[in-house]
Amino acid sequence: MLIIGTDYFLYPVFGWIMFVAIFYWILTLFFLIIYMTMTYTRIPQVPWTTVGLYFNGSALLLYLIAAISEACAVTKEPDYHNYNSWAISSFFAFVVASCYGGNTYFTFVSWRSRTLQ
Repeated sequence: MLIIGTDYFLYPVFGWIMFVAIFYWILTLFFLIIYMTMTYTRIPQVPWTTVGLYFNGSALLLYLIAAISEACAVTKEPDYHNYNSWAISSFFAFVVASCYGGNTYFTFVSWRSRTLQ
């Protein structure tokens, strides 16, 4: 929201960040609905822990790339009002990447315990 409220379309790196943010937001909502409605119990052919591991791992990787590229693209120009929005959105991109990293770890532990059985 902090990026979309500015003129992000002038910088290609912010387009990439918008793609990653919106893409994983939609996928996260999709998986949330699947888990809330317990649809995963009706489709036992799908290895859900493996799917979750790949999803969280890819989200971690792409969010980390987006956060690093956003942090590198933020520059302080004297009379440019978007600096604060872009700087705090860079911070939140790292926070989201760390959340996906923690979720990747816990999904890996769950996946590992299922494969050892």
